Amino acid sequence: MTDVVETPAPARTTTDETWWRQASVYQIYPRSFADANGDGIGDLRGITDRVPYLASLGVEAVWLSPFYPSALADGGYDVDDYRDVDPRLGTLADFDAMVAALHGAGMRVIVDIVPNHTSDRHAWFREALASPAGSAARDRYVFRDGTGPDRAEPPADWVSIFGGPAWTAVGDGQWYLHNFAKEQPDLNWANREVRDDFLTTLRFWSDRGVDGFRIDVAHGLAKDLPAELPAWAEVLAAPKDGSHILWDRDDVHEIYAEWRTVFDEYTPARTAVAEAWVAADRRARYASAEGLGQAFNFDLLESDFDAASFKQIIEFNLGLAEQSGSSTTWVFSNHDVVRHATRYALPPRSGDADHAPTTDKQGAAWLLAGGSQDALDRPLGLRRARAATLLELALPGSAYLYQGEELGLHEVGDIPDADRQDPAFFRNPGVDVGRDGCRVPLPWTRTGESFGFGSGGSHLPQPAWFAESSVKAEEADPDSTLHLYRTALGLRGQLQSEERLEWIETGRDDVLAFRRPSGWTSVTVFGDEPYALPAGELLLASAPVVDGALAGVGTAWLRS
Repeated sequence: MTDVVETPAPARTTTDETWWRQASVYQIYPRSFADANGDGIGDLRGITDRVPYLASLGVEAVWLSPFYPSALADGGYDVDDYRDVDPRLGTLADFDAMVAALHGAGMRVIVDIVPNHTSDRHAWFREALASPAGSAARDRYVFRDGTGPDRAEPPADWVSIFGGPAWTAVGDGQWYLHNFAKEQPDLNWANREVRDDFLTTLRFWSDRGVDGFRIDVAHGLAKDLPAELPAWAEVLAAPKDGSHILWDRDDVHEIYAEWRTVFDEYTPARTAVAEAWVAADRRARYASAEGLGQAFNFDLLESDFDAASFKQIIEFNLGLAEQSGSSTTWVFSNHDVVRHATRYALPPRSGDADHAPTTDKQGAAWLLAGGSQDALDRPLGLRRARAATLLELALPGSAYLYQGEELGLHEVGDIPDADRQDPAFFRNPGVDVGRDGCRVPLPWTRTGESFGFGSGGSHLPQPAWFAESSVKAEEADPDSTLHLYRTALGLRGQLQSEERLEWIETGRDDVLAFRRPSGWTSVTVFGDEPYALPAGELLLASAPVVDGALAGVGTAWLRS
């Protein structure tokens, strides 16, 4: 039984320069959110139609994954044109209408920028292929001569993140670099034209009302490739101290200093958050006021459901935020990882029966084994996910939520091979099942061909169990995860205060408790035994509270 205190979403200001510091941000994967025109693919009008739903959640911002023209070689992260909308998703007019609707409902808009690479259909890359070696058109990308007789061998034995070679031949003895799919040629960020064009793109969307940007592969732009390229083993072994030839180079921050100048041209200043998979002690520079302003912290996402681990991660990242002058971010699920309700539902690891494996690598192992729902302890996974989310929402900093987690959705693990779309699946057969399972279109109703997603079915198959996890089903259940999120987000807007917390001694290793300056207390029980709550008004709990004791695997909020 969930104790629910119904509270309205707080009014949002539209001129607050620091709105992003403790914002709740809802990520939309546009092709899988809502389909207004019935073609099986989610679109911008579908998002606009669902603005009342988003407002009812109480989130302060919406982040859209790429909606640009794309061949979908990588789910839209292969961009044909950075200043347009994929016609399958709508038009620029549809985008403007969506922004107006979201702003009118008090929500900010964040869009994805994909600067490490374009698609191979981008006008620049088509021009590069039609131009000779050494041309200005090819200098926008990373081209190198091949090796061996007739330059028929790649410049180096490098491996793409999606598997397979990272170099592809173009037929004239030259090869281009793609750290991801071959349809995603890497840009040359030493080229002034590349830098200037992205400044134009940032202004283009800012002028249309976009409030912030999520920067894909933010640590990958700057590269320093020597004349003689090292072997892949050397690349992997190179120190990640700012001098690596491919990743997290110190000079990438020269690029973001220019971006900050653009952001600060606007009132309020535009903000950005870096997707930078770097060592934790190197995140602060991406999040600095001179740079992007904020960086994703994925540490809780990669942690077991364990009190000691959570506490260490929270303390460390609040320290990093203080170091950068930014605020930290908290994430449990997104479009690239197995949903956290499922990660928390996996069987115990061998030799460690007290903890379930929760990292994405362990989720990937479950997928490779067939992704059967029968292999999950679904109720336990959901209890852990609800408890973890309430803890997350009580922390100082920004909370990034992924579409469908408010419904307690599990990963769809058993998608037939013939229906899969993720390039990681095709490039790593038997090794990587891909990310389609967290990208399955959302269920809005209990019935219908696509559970209310759209009249023309869905581009990825939805399982029958989606019916009882649909918005319609959960709106009718006061104990549902949807009601828990709505209440929690409404309370969060009222209780949020200074970006600090004070730990409370609980007397148990499996219980974490802290107090925010507003008098807001959060208590999380990671183990199975109930815990007597401290004095205070009970606002919300993810698990039963009986005679003042919170049941095991739950979080409660109180106000003193």
